[in-house]
Amino acid sequence: MSKPPDLLLRLLRGAPRQRVCALFIIGFKFTFFVSIMIYWHVVGEPKEQGQLYNLPADIPCPTLAPPALPSHGPAPGNIFFLETSDRTNPNFLFMCSVESAARTHPESHVLVLMKGLPGGNASLPRHLGISLLSCFPNVQMLPLDLQELFRDTPLADWYAAVQGRWEPYLLPVLSDASRIALMWKFGGIYLDTDFIVLKNLRNLTNMLGTQSRYVLNGAFLAFERRHEFMALCMRDFVDHYNGWIWGHQGPQLLTRVFKKWCSIRSLAESHACRGVTTLPPEAFYPIPWQDWKKYFEDINPEELPQLFNATYAVHVWNKKSQGTRFKATSRALLAQLHARYCPTTHKAMKMYL
Repeated sequence: MSKPPDLLLRLLRGAPRQRVCALFIIGFKFTFFVSIMIYWHVVGEPKEQGQLYNLPADIPCPTLAPPALPSHGPAPGNIFFLETSDRTNPNFLFMCSVESAARTHPESHVLVLMKGLPGGNASLPRHLGISLLSCFPNVQMLPLDLQELFRDTPLADWYAAVQGRWEPYLLPVLSDASRIALMWKFGGIYLDTDFIVLKNLRNLTNMLGTQSRYVLNGAFLAFERRHEFMALCMRDFVDHYNGWIWGHQGPQLLTRVFKKWCSIRSLAESHACRGVTTLPPEAFYPIPWQDWKKYFEDINPEELPQLFNATYAVHVWNKKSQGTRFKATSRALLAQLHARYCPTTHKAMKMYL
C-alpha cells in the first residue's frame, strides 16, 4: 500500500477552490515569516549591547561652562527622548544624541524618559551611559509610565487592549504612540535617540521633517502643547490602527494626517498650511536611509560645514547602522560628528572601544 500523501499534497490535489485556499494559506504564512525575519533584522537588539555591559559604571565628568542664564525671549520648551523598551543602558549613539541636544540647548530641559527606570525615589542604575549623561545639569532621566502618559487621550483604550496580545512591531509602535502623546500633552521638541544635534532648535514650532518626496518622518517633532494636529494624529492612530504593517503607525500616519490637514493628495502640493510646516529632507535627513553607509566613510573635515549647512540635526538611521564598527579616532563621517558635537561621549568611546 502506498504511503498516504501529507496534508499539503491532499490540499493541492483537491478541488480548484481548495487549491486556491491552500496556496493562500501557504503564501500568507510565508509572508508572515519573512516579515518577522526582516523586522528582527532591522529593529532587533543593538549589536553593541553586550559590549556596553562590560564597560565601567562611572565616568569622570568634564569641566562644563556655567549654566546659561534665562533669556528674555519665550520660555524654552522641553526636549524629549524616549526609550520604550526596558533597556536602561544607553549605547554610545544614544549618549551622543542626548549630549549634543544638551550642549546646543543650555537653557532647555532635556528629558530622557525610560520605561525601564524604577519609579519613586529609587536611585538610577549604575551604567556608563547614565553616569555620562548625569554630568550635564540640564539633562534629567525619568521613568516612563505609559499608562499615565496615555491617560485622558484617545490612546488609553488602545494601550489597555494591546497589552493583552502579541504584535510583531509592538515596540516601535509604542514609540510612535508615545511621541505624539508627549507632544500633545506637553509640547516641546521630540527627537529619536539616533540624532546628532548640530544647531539650536528653539525657533522650530509646529514642524516635522520630510524624509523623502513621499513620506514624512516623526523622528523629529516640534509642536505647541495641545495642538490640534497632534490630536488628529492620535485619533487617526486609533481609527486606522494596523500594527502588522511596518511604519503604518509612524511615518505613514504622519503623512496621511498631513495630507488630510492640508487637503492635498501629494506632499509636493504643499509644505505648510494651517500653521503646520514640513521641513525639507536636508533639515533632518540629509543622508537618505538607503545611503546610511556614508556615515562610516572617510570625509575631509573641511567638507562638514558645507555638507550640513542646511541641517539642524543628523539622523543616523540606527535601525540600519547598529553594530557597524568604526574607529573613534578615524576620519569617518560619524566619528567626526561625535568629536565635534558630543565630545564627552567621543572621549569615552576612545577610552573604552
